This record gives sequence, C-alpha cells and structure tokens, in this order.
Amino acid sequence: MRTNDDWLRRSQAAVWHPCTQMRQHAESAGPAHLPLIPIARGAGAWLYDFDGRRFLDGISSWWTNLFGHANPRINAALHAQLDTLEHAMLAGFTHPPVVELSERLAALTQHRLGHAFYASDGASATEIALKMSFHYWRNVGRPEKRQFLCLADSYHGETVGALAVTDVALFKDAYAPLVRQAAHVLPSPDFRLAQADETPADTARRAALALAQYLERHGQNIAALILEPLVQGAAGMAMYDPEYLRQARALCDAHEVHLICDEIAVGFGRTGTFFAYEQAGIHPDLLCLSKGISGGYLPLSAVLCRDEIYAAFLDDSLARAFLHSHSYTGNPLACRAALASLDIFAEDEVLHRNREKAQQIAAALAPLAAHPQVRHLRQRGMIAAFDVATTDPHFSRRFYRAALQHEALLRPIGNTIYLMPPYIIGPEEITHLAHATQAALDTALRAAD
Repeated sequence: MRTNDDWLRRSQAAVWHPCTQMRQHAESAGPAHLPLIPIARGAGAWLYDFDGRRFLDGISSWWTNLFGHANPRINAALHAQLDTLEHAMLAGFTHPPVVELSERLAALTQHRLGHAFYASDGASATEIALKMSFHYWRNVGRPEKRQFLCLADSYHGETVGALAVTDVALFKDAYAPLVRQAAHVLPSPDFRLAQADETPADTARRAALALAQYLERHGQNIAALILEPLVQGAAGMAMYDPEYLRQARALCDAHEVHLICDEIAVGFGRTGTFFAYEQAGIHPDLLCLSKGISGGYLPLSAVLCRDEIYAAFLDDSLARAFLHSHSYTGNPLACRAALASLDIFAEDEVLHRNREKAQQIAAALAPLAAHPQVRHLRQRGMIAAFDVATTDPHFSRRFYRAALQHEALLRPIGNTIYLMPPYIIGPEEITHLAHATQAALDTALRAAD
C-alpha cells in the first residue's frame, strides 16, 4: 500500500488544487505552510489518511456532506442506479431520477417554485439564475431591467458571471477587468455591525432602509437582488435576522425586482429549517441549490423558479427560449444521490434531530465565550462560528495545522473559525470537535506570540 508521502509527491507534481497558493503546500513555506493531506477513505464523520491518522470532518468537506462519508443508504441507491442508467443528455430526453427529484424539490417549496434547471456546481447555478432573470425581463418587454444587486460582502461563486455579484476582494480583484459590475448594497445586515443598543432585527431594518433607498433611485433598472439567506458564508459566517429577508421581499415586490435566494450553502437544513428563507415566511422568485443537494456525493446544482418566469420563455421563437446547457445536466447518478438524501430527511426526522444537535454544539462551545480573544460567538442551526482578535497574518493556517494535530478538519475563513459538521455527528464527536477547536485556538495563538 502506498503511503502519504507517495501520494503527496504525485499530487504536487500533477494536481493544481483549488483556492490555494500552491507554494504554501511546500514544507519550506514556514508559518504559511498549508499541509496537503492524502485521504484514503471516509467513514461517517471521519476522514482517514494512508498512515492511519483520522480527522473529524468539522466543515462537511466544504459544506457539502450531510449524512457522513460512505453512507450505506446513499451508496445502495447509487449502486442500483449504476445498473440502470449512468447518464443521458437532458436535451430531448428525460429519465426517472431527474423527474422525481424535480417533483420533490418543488413540493419542498410548497409548489411556489418549480421547473428545476440543473447544472453541476453552485457558481453555475448563480449564472443560470442571473441569466434567467435578465432574459425574463427582456422577454416581457422590460429590457431596461438588466442590472443586478447584491449585498456587501456577498459571495455567489467564482466564475466570471458569479463574480459580478461577489463582494469578496480576494476572489474578485484579480479578474476585475473581466467582470460585469453589479451594485453592492451597504451596509450588510450582518449583526456583528450592530450599533449601540441595536438588536439583530434593528440592524436588519437599518440595512433594509439602505436597500429601500437604492431601489427607490434605481429599481427601474434592476433585474434581480441576489442574497444568501441568514448566513453570508465567505464573509466569515456573517449571520443576520430574518427581518431583512421580509423587508427585501416586500421591496422587491414594490419595485418589480426578482429576489434570488442563493441557498447553495445554507439550504438542506443547515440553518435549522429545510430552506433558510422559510424562517422569514417568504418565498423567492428564483432559488439556487447545490452543495448538500446530493448529500455531498456528486456534483449537482439546480435553480427553481416561479411559474410566471418559466412561462415567459414559452414561445415559437427559439430566441425566446432559455439557451443554456451543461453536458452533465440532470445526471441520473447525482439525482439519485439527491433522492436518497431526501429519503433520509423524510425517514429520520433529520430537522428535529438537528435541533437537538445544535443545542449540544452550542453547549460544547459555550466556554469559548469567556476567551479573551474570542468575539461574536454565534450560531444558526448547524452552523456555529466565532471571530478571533489577532493581527497574526498566518493565524488561519496555524489554526488549521493545529486542528489536524487534534484530529479535526477545521479550515478558518480569515480570523473566523466555524463549525459545520455532517448531520450524523454524535455527542462524543461534538465533544471531540469542541475540544479540538479550543486546543487548536490556544496552540495557534501561542505560536503567534
């Protein structure tokens, strides 16, 4: 059997890893070193390398994994699908997994949204939703509505179209000459930005006032507002009150602007409800889904829309059709994995159990609130986060390395440490993750001194 070193050598010679300064994978990088871990297998909440070490997947492998690695029920569904159909193009054809998944997703929105359009990743879903909104307004005779609006510190993907509505400089600045500019509404509803004596709802209303003022001036040219409901992930798990969603929905209605909810990271139970927007009692016009949609198994994304949007594309003219495609659109294997995940939600009362686990996570992390360098300990459902007061430019990598030494995969966003574990995590694993978080924090801060 090959060792970690064998796979490290081969990977560094052949693979360009995502979202990474590759020089940091070299041991000579010093405090900036980012260790590359060859993974041999996964089981439940754990990942194992070729030398027998294990790591509790505290971030669900970039927020995708819901029910653990090598889940036997999802495995069985995929094995059965492999014996039937692996793939067929969705242009001119259809198949049971994509039909059944589309029906079930629509039902989960109380049939307010439907006609699922599929792709392979979250950024592609963003691109689809933006193009769909723009094309809708053109088809209904409103070509002036061609601009997009997003929140300050928003993140909606890293393809060129998605970067237009992403407000994270690290991802966007290098490609600015390629990117169509969108408007960013300040301030964000992030309740870390609360003014004196403000409640989270007050902060949300103040941010919504800025949105109202912008739409009053420019609403006639805005096709859509896109936002991440309740939690802005790449902004450092910025959390905000549902009141902002209620206000945004009303303002979009008043100014005839589409509301796009990007639930790529926060959908499928992450925030405590199946879709995060449910906590505001609203529905969007377009809904972007990915990450957890397949249980973390296979690349898949989808955009659902209101019936009137779909109807605007029905015509004898091909030019009025939605001309967008991906080769693996609606892949049967990915759809079957998604259906198996939805079965687990239905059969195991996952949302109810997650509420209990969220309380366990909160209790396990509660001692961190007294740490002198911890700020804004916060939680929304199965997402917990806190910020660390440090000026060490290498803090995030020091913490990541220290967490690995304590058998935990935790990858900070800047100075924000967050936990987003698979839903199958048990009480002992929650305790392990909390202890690893505390130990890694102390180690990283000592190393910076």
